[in-house]
Amino acid sequence: MGKKDAVIVGYDAISPLGSDLQAQWQNALEGKSGIGPLTRFSLSEGFPVCIAGQVPDIDDEKYSFLSARHQAAWTSPVFKYSMLSVVRALERSRIVLSPEIALRTAVTYSSAIGGLDAVLAADRRLQSENRLPPPYTNPNACVSMIGGKIAIETGAKGPITSTISACATGLTSMIIGSMFLAQNRADIAICGAVDFALVEPIVAGFYTMNGVYSPKEGREHDPPAMASRPFSTDRRGFVLSEGAGAVILATREFAEAHGLHYSTELAGWGMTSDAHHFVAPYFDTIRQCMQNALADAGISPADIAAINAHAASTRVGDKVEYDAIKAIFGDKLPPVSANKSLIGHAMGASSVIETIFSLRGMEESILPPTINYTPDPEIDIDCVAKGKRSLEQEFILKNSFGFGGCNACAVFKKSN
Repeated sequence: MGKKDAVIVGYDAISPLGSDLQAQWQNALEGKSGIGPLTRFSLSEGFPVCIAGQVPDIDDEKYSFLSARHQAAWTSPVFKYSMLSVVRALERSRIVLSPEIALRTAVTYSSAIGGLDAVLAADRRLQSENRLPPPYTNPNACVSMIGGKIAIETGAKGPITSTISACATGLTSMIIGSMFLAQNRADIAICGAVDFALVEPIVAGFYTMNGVYSPKEGREHDPPAMASRPFSTDRRGFVLSEGAGAVILATREFAEAHGLHYSTELAGWGMTSDAHHFVAPYFDTIRQCMQNALADAGISPADIAAINAHAASTRVGDKVEYDAIKAIFGDKLPPVSANKSLIGHAMGASSVIETIFSLRGMEESILPPTINYTPDPEIDIDCVAKGKRSLEQEFILKNSFGFGGCNACAVFKKSN
């Protein structure tokens, strides 16, 4: 153990399972789905997608960024949800960002898609009404503005960067944050991601590229809760969702000097690029990414108690991830949880929300279930399909893979 190791002192999330973290965790343990009808926009006749994972509305005037005045300018939901996740995570950590501490606080919180909804709304106004965009349109659409607004809200004045890596963005944010700590460029890192991709052309675009869930003929009226089916033989693509999650990292030295509680830490990580295909995952580099994370943590595959999989419910993606896991773990595969069965795919935010669920599971020695599972004869896996499971977890492996071949894997350790 080193003084600059990244320990986790606080976290918070908002997902389709709820806005309160404890309620979300309880819903996950009970196998409740956050998938329902798509209502973020009016569905035109024949629109091909009608279900999604939507987060609850939030309304808490004790935070200035949730006031009507603030939201009138910062119209994209990426701002209020990201900022809420951060301030609540900081509150849980009990860190007070004094001017001295703020100078050593990094921000790596980011987004895969950002505020494209604001640009779309401005374009529609320009075309239909010949009215110029509102003055906050471009700031709303600027991905780096998410971290910037978080810095303004918290006073953080250390390194700041936007770690955009598609669906791996949330996990990559944590990895880059840990690098700032290891290099002694910061004592604290505000990490995480937010995405609200339920915007008409984005949703329809995922449909036309055969990525998003499409029901089999004759099953069009299946309940939305049954749609997200990772590793299942009848998987039909991912269910698009939304959400935000924040994780506060600190060096072990800082945490202990300031009396901060921590029970988990980021023990190792790997990042690779597929350099292969713009969306199809690649076995060799996914396997290498997992191997790098294990090697960085200084452990063997046998030390991993559970895997939190990327598992988006795509036909090709789930199989390649399984093949890579099988290549590393052989016949001794640990249980593999797939949280997207519960919350859908929140794009860049998915990996940080799933990481937070993993951290809760480590702390409480329990795994939430993977719902909607029908065994696939080509994927011989224990995905915790029959309800929550008690399991002591010293080490877990988290996988996340994104468009463009952006792979990130991390090993988390339960602290003694």
